[in-house]
Amino acid sequence: MRILSWAFRILIFLVLLAFALKNADPVILRFVSEQVWQAPLAVVALLFFASGALLGALSLLGAVFGQRREIAALRRDLEKARAAATDCPAANPPPAA
Repeated sequence: MRILSWAFRILIFLVLLAFALKNADPVILRFVSEQVWQAPLAVVALLFFASGALLGALSLLGAVFGQRREIAALRRDLEKARAAATDCPAANPPPAA
């Protein structure tokens, strides 16, 4: 399974490398402020992919931190419930003689 995983990774790398080599033609990007940026198409595609992945990961941070707060609150409630259960005499009957 590990060899198959590495073979898949190498295949993906080779496909992306071939894409980058075949798309080395310069591309001109014109911005709103009359700035012009020229770079190879593969670099532009990589930058846009990376920025999209970064924005997607950043958009998930709010949900992750909200879940962490909820988990912490549930753990506190669980500890309180366990402490209350051990303090309750009905939960701990005296040992049978």
